[in-house]
Amino acid sequence: MDDLIPVERIENRIFLIRGQKVMLDKDLAELYGIETKYLKRQVKRNVKRFPEDFMFQLTKDEFLRCQNVTSNLTGRGGTRYMPFVFTEQGVSKLSSVLNCERAVQVNIVIMRTFVKLRQILSTHKELAQKIKELENKYEKHDVEIRAVFDAIRRLMAPEEKPAKKIGFDINKK
Repeated sequence: MDDLIPVERIENRIFLIRGQKVMLDKDLAELYGIETKYLKRQVKRNVKRFPEDFMFQLTKDEFLRCQNVTSNLTGRGGTRYMPFVFTEQGVSKLSSVLNCERAVQVNIVIMRTFVKLRQILSTHKELAQKIKELENKYEKHDVEIRAVFDAIRRLMAPEEKPAKKIGFDINKK
């Protein structure tokens, strides 16, 4: 089933917008093998199934900021409406409103890709935490090692005692 669409092709179409991993309506429609207008029509017919944490429409500023990502949207004279983006939950919900076998199969691959990305991010977070712990551990050791070397240097340095004068001191009473 993963042969249906290469995972890398899906990974390259998942973007971070408003702090959420999302996919553009156009990309999803292409993956499902349907027209974007059909996907949007089905969503509008079932809009109650897509709360804002499942799907939202990009603002003009968001669209302009990710223009290089969405430049293919402006292919034939530009887009009249800002694209919709779907979160992982929204993508999952799409399979229930699109009545085609390909949508179901593609959704399974997309869901697995989201899970894989989440695992990768988790691994990176764990690795970053372990590196931070090691840095803190060796930072403490650095201070302690420096103190040891300072003590050794002090022990190795010749004592500078004031030299005793030889002879008779006339000022001494």
